[in-house]
Amino acid sequence: MPLSPEPAEDEDDFDTIPAPQPVFHVEQALLGALLLDPHRLGDVTGVSAGSFSTAAHAALFAAISTLPPPDPAEHAKNTTWLNQVLAAGREHARGLTASYLHTLIQVCPWPRHAPAYARMVEAEHARRRLRAAAEHLLQTVHDAALPHPVQTVLAQADTLAAVVDDIAARFPPRAGVLPRTPPPPPSIAPDYAEAAQEEQLLLATATAHPAGIESVRWLLSEDFTQPLHAGLWQCLTTLERRHEPVDPVTVLWEAQQRGLLEHSSEPVDVLRLLAEPVGSVEHWGERTLQRSLLATADHVGRRIEAYAGDPANTPFQLVVGARRSLADLGAIRTRWQHATGRILPQRPHPAPTTRAGPPTTTAARTARATR
Repeated sequence: MPLSPEPAEDEDDFDTIPAPQPVFHVEQALLGALLLDPHRLGDVTGVSAGSFSTAAHAALFAAISTLPPPDPAEHAKNTTWLNQVLAAGREHARGLTASYLHTLIQVCPWPRHAPAYARMVEAEHARRRLRAAAEHLLQTVHDAALPHPVQTVLAQADTLAAVVDDIAARFPPRAGVLPRTPPPPPSIAPDYAEAAQEEQLLLATATAHPAGIESVRWLLSEDFTQPLHAGLWQCLTTLERRHEPVDPVTVLWEAQQRGLLEHSSEPVDVLRLLAEPVGSVEHWGERTLQRSLLATADHVGRRIEAYAGDPANTPFQLVVGARRSLADLGAIRTRWQHATGRILPQRPHPAPTTRAGPPTTTAARTARATR
């Protein structure tokens, strides 16, 4: 018995819509299985209307989930229940047609495979959620209007970590399974010139007041944006640790011993760089660390975004890769707390779900760093 006719206006020919992703076919197979055998909805777990990639599919699944299931014998003889599903679905997706419901039923290979189809839909939804959370982190990092950028960025990182933990609960990661996606190259911060200037002020101030170096032990050479500045900071910390004299000349000599003058760095330029102290070592050190933290958050967000954008990565790989990336941010977060004396609120983390190897959660890395 054919479905009840519907008006032709405002209809989309869903049969001609190209499938941009394999999950579109999976969603069609799942919906077709449920339309053909509505009782199989009880075997489908882990998905909701929001798990689907199109509004039409989401509306159909919502209708199937909310309408009382039909009597199997009656459903085999008439289309009453299918008409009800179509009417309910049209309330949220007016372009749905009776012919599209027929298409869904016809393209379903095996209705008994509905749980497997649901698992695939859930996996793709997890990828979209992770990618959206990474994009939100990146937007926060680059929002120049934030009054407290570090706190806001770390709060957004916690939101991203919560998404990772939820995916891990649904798809426990296997030990040692890393994403195959190559990480994106480091990006250049838009305020690169300002960063270079502040690093020069830090180096000059630390040279003039080496006693202040002890108070910024949380600052590492990797926090600097330029290799020369990173090398000069290593020179300063080494001289201070050895209790040797610190001034522009001694730093220049240490730089020569480390090979820092071999690549377009003239001695006079280094002396000039170290000769204009301003402010305090703590102030410029905190500024440098803040910039490094935001740059790390940017790299973490772009790395996770790249992982989630690669369809070759399984949910297991996404969880492992995301957690390892977030661990990098957790390490510098701990150093920021030491620098500012502020313990920023952080959500509790569940126990690691990997079956072997060291913990990979951000909380675990942070705990080790604080010890």
